[in-house]
Amino acid sequence: MSTESTGILERKARIFNVQKYSIYDGPGIRTLIFFQGCPLRCQWCSNPEGLERKFQVMYMEDLCVHCGSCVSVCPENIHYFIKAEDEPQFHNERPRHDVNRSLTCRGCRKCETICPQKALSIAGADKSISEILEVIQQDSLFYLSSGGGVTLGGGEVTMQPEFAANLLMECKNMGIDTAIETCGYAKLDSLLKVAQFTDLILFDIKHIDSEKHYELTGVRNERILENLGELLRRGFNVKIRMPLIRGMNDSLDTIQRTMKFLQPFNKRKNFRGIDLLPYHKLGINKYKQLAMNYPITEDLSFKEEELESIAAVIKDYDLEAKIVKH
Repeated sequence: MSTESTGILERKARIFNVQKYSIYDGPGIRTLIFFQGCPLRCQWCSNPEGLERKFQVMYMEDLCVHCGSCVSVCPENIHYFIKAEDEPQFHNERPRHDVNRSLTCRGCRKCETICPQKALSIAGADKSISEILEVIQQDSLFYLSSGGGVTLGGGEVTMQPEFAANLLMECKNMGIDTAIETCGYAKLDSLLKVAQFTDLILFDIKHIDSEKHYELTGVRNERILENLGELLRRGFNVKIRMPLIRGMNDSLDTIQRTMKFLQPFNKRKNFRGIDLLPYHKLGINKYKQLAMNYPITEDLSFKEEELESIAAVIKDYDLEAKIVKH
């Protein structure tokens, strides 16, 4: 797509994934664009490769044959061999490949390209608006037939607001429905810059209590709740998304307090209801690939009747909740 012929103001953003045919992130069939970088550190995060803005080396040790190809091509010496004598327990083995996480990957992808076993991949790529639009337009017929469109998520989309706003504006110019997923922890100006070209905002409430929110995510929630109120008062279409994590934010008191906060907005036409997102284990393997610790050691999944019970509590407040399962 030529920027000269389209007049698109080109920018670049760091994107770590593009997922086609999503049915969980807004109406219809959608293309989901994952923006890299997030201000929260949720204990249950399923996209740890999107937390930092920097390129991330993902290493599947089980696939590695320790051939050394990546070591020879990496310009930053991130890949290296652990010698057998340095680890006595491996004295009968040849040198093993490992990743030096203290060094900064430049995203050249030489290791990813040369690895014969596909044991290495780099999370993060700098993409232009034209490049993303080309991918989005490939599925325009699906959007039309299903009432779908494009959703920007992450990570956190408001950490790269100029790019996101320009991309959404171009989608609107093409008649493509737009949505964003946001944790809400952003400067109001950044949020509004993106919201002006957004048909639906999927807005997270992770915990209604600020102290508990800090314990679970690393930030307090005052700014998040203030931003939510501003978006609704200004007429933007907002759907609440509530991740449910057993023992963390699913207590009766927590659900009731959240509904009391939301109830005054219920009569607004731009309040589009609530999605309940039950805990799932998707993404756990990514932590190992990034040499990160996954803090949840128990299975915190819900039974169907437990989810229905939470939805019933919400209905008591004259609010409707949809259970969304991945």
